[in-house]
Formats: sequence, structure tokens, C-alpha cells
Amino acid sequence: MDQILQQKKGLVKSVFNKVFKKYDLMNDLMSLGIHRIWKKNLIQIMNPSSNKKLIDVACGTGDIAKLYLEATNRNSTILCVDPNNNMIKECKKNLKSFKNIKWKVCSAEKLNVPDNTFDFYTISFGIRNTKDINKSLKEANRVLKKGGRFLCLEFSKIENNNLEVLYKNYSKLIPKIGKLVVGEKKPYEYLLKSIENFISQEQLIEKMKENNFINCEYRNLSGGIVAIHSGWKI
Repeated sequence: MDQILQQKKGLVKSVFNKVFKKYDLMNDLMSLGIHRIWKKNLIQIMNPSSNKKLIDVACGTGDIAKLYLEATNRNSTILCVDPNNNMIKECKKNLKSFKNIKWKVCSAEKLNVPDNTFDFYTISFGIRNTKDINKSLKEANRVLKKGGRFLCLEFSKIENNNLEVLYKNYSKLIPKIGKLVVGEKKPYEYLLKSIENFISQEQLIEKMKENNFINCEYRNLSGGIVAIHSGWKI
């Protein structure tokens, strides 16, 4: 399934090249810090034990990797993947005190890693930015071991009409905040369009099943502003 907005040549790369230096600050401002709670929820749902391998795709500045290592007493290994070299550099800086981490610049649609390698695959606020959801899910399934688990944290469809109206009105401020903090509003206009155009919770479940994941389910957070999807490889 192609994502039309993301097909524009160089668009997503350009967006992240403009925002990487203030990426964490903008995430805190845009979500009022709640993105950190959402990410902790992802790790709680995963409930990882020590000595398990994680691939964190669209790793950004390393929030998920840090939480994962802390949850496993730093006794696990992680491959942090991102298509943007500047984001990988920020991730390395943020996680320089941690061991057992490797980094790779590549896309979710074409992971340059062997089959059946990882116990967990995570992608947080990243699958929405891929050019092809099906290819990304197919690759996720390929690199997981049998019995491995896929977890995706992503913006989704709000359940409550009143909350949706409030959220949309607040969202209109985000490009203005981006202009003030980063000096650019276009990346945040893209952000809003990509969220609006993204598929629903149930549609993502169907895509996961089509790509050979089983026991697929999702949990809405903050009324469906975001959702955590989970599935298993057999």
C-alpha cells in the first residue's frame, strides 16, 4: 500500500533534516510531554526480559531504545534503524552511555539485516512516514524470529467527537510553534497531513494480518490520538 504524500521525492528526508536538532523539544511541546508516557506504555505492553534482541525502526533520537535497555537492566541488544543520517547521529549522542547498541541507516521497506534475527520489532511514529506500509510490514515479519513480536506506536483515529474537535483546533497551532522554535512551519504542516491521511486502527490490523502476523490487536491511548498495535510471527 503506497502512501501518496510520502512518495514525493525527498520530502520526508527534507522534513527530518530540518527538524532533527529540535526534534525532542518539539515532541515535548506538541504533545505536552505525553509522548513519553505513550512510549513507556509501549514498553510495558512488550514486557521484555533480558537477553532479547530488539530492532527499533525509525528510531529517531533513541527514546524507545533507552526505555528498552532500562527495562531489561541493560542486558539486551538493540539495532537502531533510521533512514535519516542526522537522526542516527542524534540517537548516537543521546545513547552514548549505553552499550549493546548498533546503528544502521536504512528504510523500513528495505532493512539490511538477516532473516529471523530479532525477538522484538518496534516502530514509533514511523510507519506513517514510510512510502509503502505493506513492504514495511513484510520486512518486519522477515527480520523477526519465529515467536517474535511486532509493536507499532502511531497516531490514529480519535474515538470521541468532542476530543477530535479539540485536537484538530490545537493541531492548527503546531506549525506556528514549529516556526517559532525550529524556524520552519512546513515540516509540521506535513506532520498534520500525514496524520490526517493515515489509515485507521482496524485498517492497520488488516494490513498486519495480510503480512502474516497473528493475534493482532491494538490499544488506543489518549482516546485514540495514538494507538499501539501488536502482532506475532509464527
